[in-house]
Amino acid sequence: MSNEKENNKVDVIVVGGGPAGVSAAVTVARGGKKVVLVERGSFAGSKNMYGGVIYSHAAKELFPDFENSAPIERFVTKHSYVLLSDGGSTTEISYKNPEHNKNAFVSIRAKWDRWCVEQAIKEGVYFAPDTLVRELIVEDGKVVGIKTEFEDYYADIVIIADGVNSLLAKQLGLRKEIKPKNVVLGVKEVIKLSAEVIEQRLALKPDEGISAEFIGGPFSGMFGLGFLYTNKDSLSLGLGVSLEDLKTKKIKPYELLEQLKSHPFVKELIKGGELIEYSAHLIPEGGYKCLPVLYTNGAMVAGDAAMLVNNVHFEGTNFAMLSGKYAGETALDAIEKNDFSSNQLCLYKKKLLNSFILKDLKTYKDVVKILTARSSSFMGYYPDRINEFFNIFTTADGCPKKSKFRKFVANFFKKRSLSELFYDAIEGIKLVFGILK
Repeated sequence: MSNEKENNKVDVIVVGGGPAGVSAAVTVARGGKKVVLVERGSFAGSKNMYGGVIYSHAAKELFPDFENSAPIERFVTKHSYVLLSDGGSTTEISYKNPEHNKNAFVSIRAKWDRWCVEQAIKEGVYFAPDTLVRELIVEDGKVVGIKTEFEDYYADIVIIADGVNSLLAKQLGLRKEIKPKNVVLGVKEVIKLSAEVIEQRLALKPDEGISAEFIGGPFSGMFGLGFLYTNKDSLSLGLGVSLEDLKTKKIKPYELLEQLKSHPFVKELIKGGELIEYSAHLIPEGGYKCLPVLYTNGAMVAGDAAMLVNNVHFEGTNFAMLSGKYAGETALDAIEKNDFSSNQLCLYKKKLLNSFILKDLKTYKDVVKILTARSSSFMGYYPDRINEFFNIFTTADGCPKKSKFRKFVANFFKKRSLSELFYDAIEGIKLVFGILK
């Protein structure tokens, strides 16, 4: 090895300072090996758009005492699911369990990612911000380093955690271009409100928070959902809709967000708030059937770059953190054996297969396909009908209820043919059995 290579060589290089990258880097550092964490942003989290809920079990896997110093906005004490209709009525289904109050928390990723890197640096990770990786260095069919805008750096293993549109994984042929139907564009606004107003409007105690999802309404009939998360003194409000729907329906995401904000249910929650941030981000939604190749000679792929997102439960950050941890553990094992071939790094996939990550993704492997095909029904028609039913059920206006319910039933079958209802039922049953089998 030349002197230049020797001087610029470490055991592991991790590309990407998000949850997956930091988790991989800190795992390697704890194993006593030299690791460099490369981030193209000026600081970790500078490019991130996130709602966002982080699950405590994953955070504790990496940082057992995170609650003592991490930038937690609020713990999620209530989960709500809201069905919206154009008429303005809503049906809210909420779940609250005091035993689960520390199960998840809301954090702002620009703060969370920076905090995580600070902890990693304390444990020996060398952090290199403002560093753009142009391409991977491949010699004799093995990844041996990275080319940056400054100079080349070398390592026994490179862990790729550069996000949803991973150019490095594409360079290696580990994944193809994402199809519009397999990616969601998320847009989000952070709206400033006082803690007192947030707690009063959402019936919260100090430090309590809500995670809410919106179905129907402005994105009725599309593969998309809205979301609301409570920060200390602001609300994160946004939505995610598939690129396929945005493309075919010729709808701009910020127009949908404005429609969501103008819905009476949401409008009341954000009334008097001040917009302090707007952001957009791509989210991989292809699931189990769209996973790329996860490893090759000298390299592994983790987090969003590996398409590891559970779109049913809005789980991405915990998948990223734990996949990064498994990649770091695999790197340590490879270094111990001095074997950096794909035959050795396949241990990474085995770890993912034995974890809840790939098990859950396999469980929900048909969800995207079915919901996309029947989005007009499951994401539009039925939420509208549920709202219509509760509007009748809760209204007293001097008109007899029987005639209203008869009209409701007649319209239910008139607006949806028997064949469509039958097909919806079959697809719904397939979805349920696919999850349970």
